[in-house]
Amino acid sequence: MNFTGKVIKYGDNVDTDVIIPARYLNTSDHKELASHCMEDLDKEFVNKVQAGDIMVAGYNFGCGSSREHAPIAIKASGISLVIAKSFARIFYRNSINIGLAIVECPEAAEAIENGNTVEADLDAGIIYDRTTGKSFKTQPFPAFIQKIIENGGLVESIKKGDIK
Repeated sequence: MNFTGKVIKYGDNVDTDVIIPARYLNTSDHKELASHCMEDLDKEFVNKVQAGDIMVAGYNFGCGSSREHAPIAIKASGISLVIAKSFARIFYRNSINIGLAIVECPEAAEAIENGNTVEADLDAGIIYDRTTGKSFKTQPFPAFIQKIIENGGLVESIKKGDIK
C-alpha cells in the first residue's frame, strides 16, 4: 500500500469530539460527517484538505469516545493515511474496521511538518518526507490488515470473502 500526499498536522490528544463534534452524530452520511471534520480545532480543514492528503499527529490521537464516526469523517474528507506518535486503541481498531490506513511512527510524526509532501510504503514500512529527504522506518501492516484497508473496511472484506 502506497500513499503520497500533502501533510496536515495536529498535536497531542486530539479526541474524537474534536475530530467530529457530537452535535453531528445524528447522521451516518459520510459526506455530511466529512463536511464537519476537525471544525472545532481547525475551521479551515474542510477547505484545505485534498483527496490523498496525509494527516500527521502527536500522541494519543483519537482518544475519547469509541465512535466510528471519527475515522469515517477523516477518511471521507479525503485523508488517505494518518501517521501519529500513538493512537487511542479503540480509534486504531475502528480505523482498520472502516478501511482508514493509520500507522504509529513517533519519529516521523515528530519530524514531519505541516505542508510537507510525504510518501509512505506501508508494505515495506517506509515513510519518506519528500520535502526534507528524511525517511523513517515503521512496522508494515500484516497482510490481512492490508487486505481490509484495500477493500475499504472489514464489512467489505467479509462480503468479498477475504475475511471469514
